[in-house]
Order: sequence, then C-alpha cells, then structure tokens
Amino acid sequence: MSDSSPLLSPRVEDALRFASTAHAGQLRRGSDTPYVQHVVAVAWILDRSGFGEDVVVAGLLHDVVEDAPVTLDEVAARFGPVVAGLVGICTEVKTDAEGRKRPWIDRKRDHLATLSGAPVEAVAVILADKLHNLTAIEYDLALGRDVWSTFHADRDQVLWYYRATLEACRRDDPRLERLSASCSEILARVSG
Repeated sequence: MSDSSPLLSPRVEDALRFASTAHAGQLRRGSDTPYVQHVVAVAWILDRSGFGEDVVVAGLLHDVVEDAPVTLDEVAARFGPVVAGLVGICTEVKTDAEGRKRPWIDRKRDHLATLSGAPVEAVAVILADKLHNLTAIEYDLALGRDVWSTFHADRDQVLWYYRATLEACRRDDPRLERLSASCSEILARVSG
C-alpha cells in the first residue's frame, strides 16, 4: 500500500520559507547557529512522530509570533485557522500591556496554565520544541559550553520548567508518550 501524499507539499515549502524569512538574522541561544535550524528540527520531529501537515506547519511556525514581527492574524491568513490556533497556544506573552518585558517566571507559569487544556496537536508541538531544546542543551554541554548562563533564569529554574512542562503535557496518546519519554531521558542526563 502506498501513500499518495507528496513528500513535501507547496504549503510546507511556503511555511519553511516564511519561517526562514521571519527568523532571518536570529541565532540559537549562545551559538552561531541560525535560529531556523530549531524550527526545522521541530517540524522534522513532528513529521517523524506521525503528525499531519497542519501540525508540521505549526512546528515550523511555532516561534514566529513570539520571536519575530509576525501576528497570529498573518499566520491565519496564510496558513489557516488550525495552524494559527496551534501557534497561538505555543506562543508565550513576553510583554505586558505597556510593552514592558514580563518576568521569566510569570511567562512560564502562564504558559504552563495554557497547556493544561491544550489539544494533542498543540502539545505535540510543545514537546517537539522541548525535545529539540533539550537535545541542543545536551549537545552543547558535551562540547563544554556554558549553557546555563545563556538563559534568563538559573539552571534550577530552567530544569524546573522542563519538568513542569512534561507534567502539563501528559496525555493518553502514544505519539505524545514517545515524545515525552524522549524528553525525560535527555532531561535526566542534563540534570545529573
């Protein structure tokens, strides 16, 4: 039995180009790696985990509203309301009503509260994001890089947030269980 869906659709290509442009000039924390590498890895993890095109596209776009001058309305107009809804759940509110940067702990607690009722597809994007971030942390630690100083919180707070996110993302879905287990394995290694 063969699957007739394209291996790479024009819509995924459009999302990849959109994300590449939106994140142009941005680098991964504490490195010279272009930021778009992260969203490509997230989309790849989602595809390999068996999620459909909307979720893969949301993986490519999960940080555009949070980290680039892009609105959810723009995402919805170009990629549809399902993708925009998933991106919206993944987006932290970084500034308050007056445009001031919100404290790290407030942003994280609010985002954790959002996850409690999030659909499986949004949870998948969050877990794929965390899996890639944890993989990058482990990779950088193995190279001897001072990873923890690059965060806006101390090591214990960062590790608390990863544990709390995994707890908030518990769902009865085998794809999510695999993502969560992979995150937990790496988290245990980087915590040690």
